[in-house]
Amino acid sequence: MSSAYVSSDEIRDQFSRAMSAMYQQEVPQYGTLLSLVEAVNQEVLATNPALNSELKQSDELARINVERHGAIRVGSPDELAMLRRMFAVMGMEPVGYYDLAAAGVPVHSTAFRPVADSALKRNPFRVFTSLLRLELIEKAELREQASEILKARDIFTANVKMLVERFEQQGGLSADDAKQFVQEALETFRWHDNATVDLATYERLHAEHRLIADVVCFRGPHINHLTPRTLDIDEVQRRMLSVGINPKATIEGPPRRDCPILLRQTSFKALEETIAFADDVEGKHTARFGEIEQRGIALTHQGRALYDRLLATAQEESPAAASNDAHQTHLSDVFKAFPDAYEILRREGLAFFHYQAVPGASVQGPVSVEQVDSLIEQGVLSVIPMIYEDFLPVSAAGIFQSNLGGSSHDHYASSASQQAFEQALGRAVIDEIELYAQRQEASLEQALAQLAG
Repeated sequence: MSSAYVSSDEIRDQFSRAMSAMYQQEVPQYGTLLSLVEAVNQEVLATNPALNSELKQSDELARINVERHGAIRVGSPDELAMLRRMFAVMGMEPVGYYDLAAAGVPVHSTAFRPVADSALKRNPFRVFTSLLRLELIEKAELREQASEILKARDIFTANVKMLVERFEQQGGLSADDAKQFVQEALETFRWHDNATVDLATYERLHAEHRLIADVVCFRGPHINHLTPRTLDIDEVQRRMLSVGINPKATIEGPPRRDCPILLRQTSFKALEETIAFADDVEGKHTARFGEIEQRGIALTHQGRALYDRLLATAQEESPAAASNDAHQTHLSDVFKAFPDAYEILRREGLAFFHYQAVPGASVQGPVSVEQVDSLIEQGVLSVIPMIYEDFLPVSAAGIFQSNLGGSSHDHYASSASQQAFEQALGRAVIDEIELYAQRQEASLEQALAQLAG
């Protein structure tokens, strides 16, 4: 990229900050949530010097305060494909395929995010992006009506499409173009309190699934939550009511652990907002909510298999806990079978790590992968947990259902359709576990080369 162009990392950082400012204006409780998360994070760092040191050593500390993930839902393959091109301007690629239909939600999804270590450290902004599966609407007439409504809209401004094309042709954007791109791209995610359909159409789509009405009935997909990262989600959950925020009943994901794994999420209830329908009737719509996440270490295929097996066991034994405390206690009991020490996780191949040569350290003669354990014991090679950058389908569906209300739809639990999703997207999604494995291998190769001098 020419030095005359702004880096994609810089554009992503500008966009994520602009998105946060816009959402704070649209949903004041989001600002309250940010303040709560920041206060809890500061307390954790002050009382846990080891964690503070670990985050500094891994260069993770700087990113926590800017770290956000958003979520949007689009209605057509054309919208998804254009989003892919828009996010590419910000250095964000589609990682992972998520089949939420299996959990009763008629969408499938990917996460647009940066993939390189340097880009993640700069700003790990992610957007969980779902495509409506119109084929899951049982009534043919309703399915056709939804399709026609979606065809009639354009969720992108003419200027943002022009700037995306310019980026693709030039390989970058100037500072002025980048600034304009951020403002134009923001329009796609803005809230609209005017529906594009009459109340009767909205209610028919809503009766099929509340999420279908949310996707189809508005001029744009509107960002439906923006999630900060906390270092102690249990404490945030406990304090939400004290700052006037009503949390969902339980924290999604694994239990609290000494060595956090994957992703834990909670949220506050979706807002009921006044909407003007196309036939001049006023009504209510529920879509946007607040979410908080705590991220742990990324797991290997073997680690994920163990996690999935234990989570299934926990759900079979206690599908609906009376309270979050009861839910977490039960989860913790089940997850005692999952090792809770980083060295065991590493030795058993359950999780991913970054390897680093200890500054100033060197060894005599050639070094190889077979010597890793010995080099760690000698104190010349260090390991740092690799943060999980992605999402969990069961947790995502749980957040959707707890905030949108209504029962799940078992008839949506058809086969996953990654091939159809990728065809709509215009490219294959990146396998997230392969990506973690590549990053771990690259860090080890670099560390061994440094030790060998």
